[in-house]
Amino acid sequence: MDSLEEDLTCSVCYSLFDDPRVLPCSHTFCKSCLLNVLQVSLNFSIWRPVRIPLKCPNCRSIVDLPPSGVDSLPVNVSLRAIIEKYQRGSEPRSAQCSQHPRQPLNVYCLQDRQLICGICLTIGDHRGHPIDDLEAAYIKERNTPRKLVEQLTDERLAEMGLLIEKLELKKTLCEQTIKEDEEQVIKYFEKLHQILEEKKQAFLASLEEAQCESSAKYDPLIENLKYMKEEQQELLSCRAAIEKEESALVFLEKIHFFRGRVATLTEAKLPPIESLELYPRTETFLKQTWSAVTVGAIEEAPIPKVSFYTHKSREDFSRPGVFLGDSQICFLLLLFASMIVLAGIAFNVAFPSISVFLDMAQSIYHKVSGYCYLISEEMAHLHTNIKDSTPKLKTFFIVVKECLQDFLLGKK
Repeated sequence: MDSLEEDLTCSVCYSLFDDPRVLPCSHTFCKSCLLNVLQVSLNFSIWRPVRIPLKCPNCRSIVDLPPSGVDSLPVNVSLRAIIEKYQRGSEPRSAQCSQHPRQPLNVYCLQDRQLICGICLTIGDHRGHPIDDLEAAYIKERNTPRKLVEQLTDERLAEMGLLIEKLELKKTLCEQTIKEDEEQVIKYFEKLHQILEEKKQAFLASLEEAQCESSAKYDPLIENLKYMKEEQQELLSCRAAIEKEESALVFLEKIHFFRGRVATLTEAKLPPIESLELYPRTETFLKQTWSAVTVGAIEEAPIPKVSFYTHKSREDFSRPGVFLGDSQICFLLLLFASMIVLAGIAFNVAFPSISVFLDMAQSIYHKVSGYCYLISEEMAHLHTNIKDSTPKLKTFFIVVKECLQDFLLGKK
């Protein structure tokens, strides 16, 4: 089979014939190989003759080709059929070149120490490299595996094993560190969630207390009015029964009792409707107070005591649930204006416009009102829970609390 492959191999490219063409001298070559030979000969000619001379690579005889060149040469049909049959044969074929399909690896490149095909040798990446036939290269490389294995010493093997152990230890330490950090993250956010849940429940409890205040304020009034309404409806229904009474004695007894019930009902005053204002509103409190709370200080974040206050109508510059008197408002505005003027003089900055000034004044007013309320609540808490029995200290807390409440409610 090897001799057959040699007969089917081009003497120029050392590969199986590809599109074999026959010269007049009966030698056969690949069409691509003849084109390369023809191109080399034409490069040395300064003019193009009508007949193109081609020198046979084997016998060196010159063949005159027509202007159509190599295409005019006849195809070696028989040889091409044999090659195709050979390539389809059931016997194992030699390895083929990865860069040139269907080309066998039948040459050994000494420079790169690898198998190549004929195209790699003639026009490919290994062009001009020293070569050897497969049998000779096999004999020369026969002892190479033993020489290569000698380079793989036991010391190097032990060193690699030691490095593997060290790397695995480093990896284990990294995994332990990551696991510890994961546990810390879970623990931290669970604690944070617990704090937030406690704060939420405290908020809801405060709102629940406010709900109880609302019920305590309105429920008795509603029940009393319901009773009065039912009483009046019952009296209206009793009128017809009294009017139908024919006995003078019975009629007079009933009318006396009826007159008393009507007098009691008409003399009862209807309760005035008071609008209660909830303070502080949760949304406002969260935006003004909790928006500035950091994660580290969230455990100490304040929880307001939400309560209802009697509504006092004020057209402008009022905060929901907190209504200051005119003197307090004027004082705050005057204080804020003085701060703006002093800052402008000290830092040589332009004064804001009226609209900007009013917006800033309203914002500061809201914050001061909120802080005063929180201080009042804290003073009330201290007064309630104080353990000191000194009368002077108790009196001090009572006075401060009353002053803050008077300021918040706008008392003169």
